[in-house]
Amino acid sequence: MKIVLTNDDGYNEPGLDALYQGVLSMGEVIITAPRDPQSCAGHRVTMRDPLSVEQESDAQYIVDGSPADCTRLALKLFSPSADWVIAGINPGANLGTDVYQSGTVAAAREAAILGCKAIAISQYIAPEQRIDWKVTGQQASTILSIVMKIPLNPGQYWNINMPHPLEESSNPEYQCCGLDTNPHAYTYKNNSDLYQYTGIIHNRPRTPGKDVDVCFGGKISITLLEI
Repeated sequence: MKIVLTNDDGYNEPGLDALYQGVLSMGEVIITAPRDPQSCAGHRVTMRDPLSVEQESDAQYIVDGSPADCTRLALKLFSPSADWVIAGINPGANLGTDVYQSGTVAAAREAAILGCKAIAISQYIAPEQRIDWKVTGQQASTILSIVMKIPLNPGQYWNINMPHPLEESSNPEYQCCGLDTNPHAYTYKNNSDLYQYTGIIHNRPRTPGKDVDVCFGGKISITLLEI
């Protein structure tokens, strides 16, 4: 099995390494990741300008572009026979309507557009907590091995969010659930002609049984998305 890994935080981030360690035993792994952080880049793609790519090895490419650009290059050139594209592990949840601004989810969505099976995976960060990447990688490996066995129809892809905090001995439940479409409760602080986004993700509205509620409630949320 051939697996392409990417993210929206950059090629040297710990979430990508944790994902790599988690899937290394599953098959051949190719990394095609952005050179610089691309968080909240959404589904931006580069079409008019050339993309600079630094090849670190036969299986690692650093792209001066967006997460969706990375997926395109991987599936069109670097690993066209890939079986899966997995994007992550993102430090921070990608739940509800966040999936439309997320570069992590966009990388998986682009794979689905190109006809490849795909997963976006993120780690929610609870208030006043830090991520233990070793534990997150272990838990991600377990849930990915389960989700990757579930059939996908063309145009479908998975969005997984890990609860927090996680411990090495923990065995969190998982739940397949729908996308929470509640609007955000954020606002902007105004200072002269400057407007600063302000909002607290932990306080966002939650519909019982939807992905935000499931993940914030301590379970792994698994959401099927479609183009």
